[in-house]
Amino acid sequence: MAKLALHGGPKVLPRGVAVEWPVFGASEEDAVLKVLRSGNWWRGGTIEAQANSACGRFERSFAKWHDAARGLCVPNGTIALELALRAVGVQPGDEVIVPALSFVVSASAVLPLGAVPVFADADPRTYQPNPAAIEAAISPRTRAIVVVHFGGYPADLDLIVDLAAKHQLPLIEDCAHAQGTQWRGRGVGSYGDAGTFSFQQSKAFTSGEGGIVITRSEEVWYRAYRFHNLGRLESSGFYDFYEPSSNYRLTDLQGALLEAQFARYRKQLRSKQANQRYLSRALRRLGGLEPLPDDARITRRGHYYYLLKYQPEQFAGVHREVFLRACQAEGLGLGHSYGTAINRYPLFQTMKWPARYQGAQYRKVGCPQAERIFAHELCALPHTALLADKATLDGVVEVIAKVKENAAQLREKVQ
Repeated sequence: MAKLALHGGPKVLPRGVAVEWPVFGASEEDAVLKVLRSGNWWRGGTIEAQANSACGRFERSFAKWHDAARGLCVPNGTIALELALRAVGVQPGDEVIVPALSFVVSASAVLPLGAVPVFADADPRTYQPNPAAIEAAISPRTRAIVVVHFGGYPADLDLIVDLAAKHQLPLIEDCAHAQGTQWRGRGVGSYGDAGTFSFQQSKAFTSGEGGIVITRSEEVWYRAYRFHNLGRLESSGFYDFYEPSSNYRLTDLQGALLEAQFARYRKQLRSKQANQRYLSRALRRLGGLEPLPDDARITRRGHYYYLLKYQPEQFAGVHREVFLRACQAEGLGLGHSYGTAINRYPLFQTMKWPARYQGAQYRKVGCPQAERIFAHELCALPHTALLADKATLDGVVEVIAKVKENAAQLREKVQ
């Protein structure tokens, strides 16, 4: 029995899962230098000039890849979500149903509009928004639904699209983790009234910061465009302003970077999917760390996290945090993503809404599945691990096997 690195033994992965990030090369350098040397570093000007900019070209190609009609680049994914909420008509005092199992922005983006986040619990099988919990949270004040495709694994869009239509509520898909994910052969982000994406440094492809709103609705796009471009109409003069708004334009230097990264990412995605399948087969044979379920409706899967369910009964009852420490000591950067259900952050626990907002009494209204999953079960590898070679992936499995073999000893040491 090999001695755990946590107890002084040799590491299985002494160099970790070493994948340099972000990946870039001559194509990114050439694209950025072309814009730099042009002296035209923004995507502004006439509507024609915007369309011909690097941002404009990327908007069209990315929207098409996700089966949407239009895209609109913005400075980050947070702004993308806020812009989508404004575009579907959310007003101060409206309730917006949001996921509890996600990054904080899936809920906090509602707040600048003066609207009220109401949390829906997670599906314990998939870690995605639970359609039944969403429907239970709907009230007469509900104005929109936000769902997240957490880790890049899609929410059940069959059920969620139907319930949004049933209640005549706009649906926004937060796809910050899901670049390239498809449901039934169609890109996520195109099922709702709008889809929002992030291109922040750690995302599956990146411009350092950046985001995009995509939509199949011209009306939603026009509303988003006007708000992101200082209230200008898409057909108006440069100094004609019609609506209260802000400036949420992305620079063309970042647009150029996204164009080059997009071409690179489509190749990377094929490798990631193959490696995810390889790793999932091996972990299922080993037991104890279960990948999310396969689903024939998921026809392409992007990743931000490779999500796994920790099963303590297969590790002598050792708590998930102890298991993670043992894996990390072996050189495997396995973590628990964001660590806490959004509704439990101090931001929301100290927030006070009038009593009529029953779903927003956050100290009283919990999301037990999301809270349990974050506290005890969820394990996550960053998407970059899926770019590793097969020997490294085998090392990932070897780490889990070594910790499992030593689980009883690990438990004794902790006690």
